[in-house]
Amino acid sequence: MTQLRNIDAELERFRHRIFVFTVVVAVCFLLLLLRLAYLQIWRHEDLLAQAESNRTAIVPVVPNRGLILDRNGVVLASNYSAYTLEIIPSKSGDLEQTIEALSQVVDISPRDRRRFKKLMEESRSFESLPIRNRLSDAEVARFAAHRFRFPGVEIKARLFRSYPYGELASHVIGYIGRINQTEKEAIEQADDLANYRGTEYIGKLGVEQSYERQLHGTTGMQHVETSAGGRAVRRLSSNPATPGDTVVLSLDIKLQHLVEQMYGQRRGAFVALDPRTGEVLAFVSKPTFDPNMFVDGIDVENWQQLNLSPDKPLLNRALRGTYPPGSTYKPFMALAALETNARTPEYAVSDPGYFMFGNHRFRDDKEGGHGRVNMYLSIVASCDTYYYTLANEMGVDTIYEQMHRLGFGDYTGIDILGEARGLLPSTDWKRRAYRKPEQQKWYAGETISLGIGQGYNAFTVLQLAQATATLANNGVRFPPRLVSATVDAVSGVKTANKAPDPVNLGLSSAHIDVIREAMVGVTVAGTSARAFTGAAYVSAGKTGTAQAVGLGQNEKYDASKVAEHMRDHALYIAYAPADKPTIALAMVVENAGFGAEHAAPIARRVLDYWLLGKYPNEQDMEAVSKGQASAPLGIPRNAADVVWPPPRTGATSLSQ
Repeated sequence: MTQLRNIDAELERFRHRIFVFTVVVAVCFLLLLLRLAYLQIWRHEDLLAQAESNRTAIVPVVPNRGLILDRNGVVLASNYSAYTLEIIPSKSGDLEQTIEALSQVVDISPRDRRRFKKLMEESRSFESLPIRNRLSDAEVARFAAHRFRFPGVEIKARLFRSYPYGELASHVIGYIGRINQTEKEAIEQADDLANYRGTEYIGKLGVEQSYERQLHGTTGMQHVETSAGGRAVRRLSSNPATPGDTVVLSLDIKLQHLVEQMYGQRRGAFVALDPRTGEVLAFVSKPTFDPNMFVDGIDVENWQQLNLSPDKPLLNRALRGTYPPGSTYKPFMALAALETNARTPEYAVSDPGYFMFGNHRFRDDKEGGHGRVNMYLSIVASCDTYYYTLANEMGVDTIYEQMHRLGFGDYTGIDILGEARGLLPSTDWKRRAYRKPEQQKWYAGETISLGIGQGYNAFTVLQLAQATATLANNGVRFPPRLVSATVDAVSGVKTANKAPDPVNLGLSSAHIDVIREAMVGVTVAGTSARAFTGAAYVSAGKTGTAQAVGLGQNEKYDASKVAEHMRDHALYIAYAPADKPTIALAMVVENAGFGAEHAAPIARRVLDYWLLGKYPNEQDMEAVSKGQASAPLGIPRNAADVVWPPPRTGATSLSQ
């Protein structure tokens, strides 16, 4: 049976479906139009910025680090450009496989691997870390041909710091290293993070650290167009970086080199100042280290060698090493006696060769003593008994007041970080230093040794040099300064480094003259007369020998029976010319013995160089560096004839 179709009903249903479909399509188009309007009108600015951001990038331009020069324009720290092979660990997959594959293309040494591992421990995985520095052109070309095989690995052109004289003056100049987390937090707190975008290195020591702000410069920016892969294809605009300032030191690098040569393999410290200005002329700490080892990131083996060495080459002995001053303290004790009316220049004591305090015998350095000793002779002959009695009469707190006035046991204010304060004892200090009541008490017998620069006394060579310079400058103290000026890298304008105002200590000129006359006597007829035989100028000085380890009451010192590191230190202070000083110095040669034999000869040759332009001959230099010369050996050379620059003595080479 055939059913009749309802044509009208089917047409109605079809029309209904068409209508619904039309409405759905219309709504969809309406939604698209609304979305288009929303994106094109309401979100236009925001999306345009995002599109521009995807198309372009802001790239920081790291500034060239400023140079460091000595007072005569000799470059002590500079920069050079080289290619670096770098890995972003988060993008490179299996690191071990990547490095192994890279080593087939570019030479990667075990040292490179160890350094990379150390950087990995200190950095975040998305940072770009160097696996090989200073690539040759051939190595760059080889990697470029295989680059597609190594995601997350790239070649970068970077500036590297160079210290052309290696170990020379390394404690003063310092070095740069990768920014650690603590330093990054300090940069953030100083609101300087933007200026360090793209910068991975920062000054770690010496002038590099203390003058970081001047040396770093101002970071620039480049607005570049990038491809879909993130590679820069076109520079749209740029704001160039401003190089760091050139920092000019007051240091004379030839004088520095002379002193370091004369110390040889011995340990010690030496500071020379211009007493008229406080400028540092030489600042030596031996042994030294090669700062170039730190530029790429020092490897574990070299770090352990430096850090665990018993000679402590990383210790800046001139800034942080503290020593008993020994007999170099006597001129200052004598000045304190005059200032407090505890002594007159004429007052004399009888020296039988010892001083008895209760049942304790304090021995003089001369068997049988010096006889009757006044102030002049006490300095010239370095009579211990005179200063035992003086210290006993003055008392520890009076000594503290007078010596603190001269800068002992206090910061000098030198313009590099890390200075040690030293120790100038007092009754108040001892109460604060110890916990037990019996330890807090100051015993009168402890005062006696203070008079000859022993006991609790422990000062930096820098403090001793500053006190000597103050004496040479008639009681006017200038804070020591290493940086004399900065030079703007763009304008070339030189700006003097303003030092704090000098301080007049108010010392009596008559009292100072007494001490200065006696110190001249030391070099003419006293303990350093042999070292200054035939000098073409008159200098003032004082020898010192300080115990590194205390002896028992009846124990006599014999260097041959004592381990090397327990032997006495040799010290010397001096200034010259005696009437109008232009240089003042202090020095210590650790565990060397008598100051007259091992320190004064170095001072003599320093003054010959500074005042006469004379340099020791080769035989003389070798003898002094071995501690075998206490008088000139042969005819000195003119300083202008000495070959410069000196050969590098550092552990690494820039060509490695």
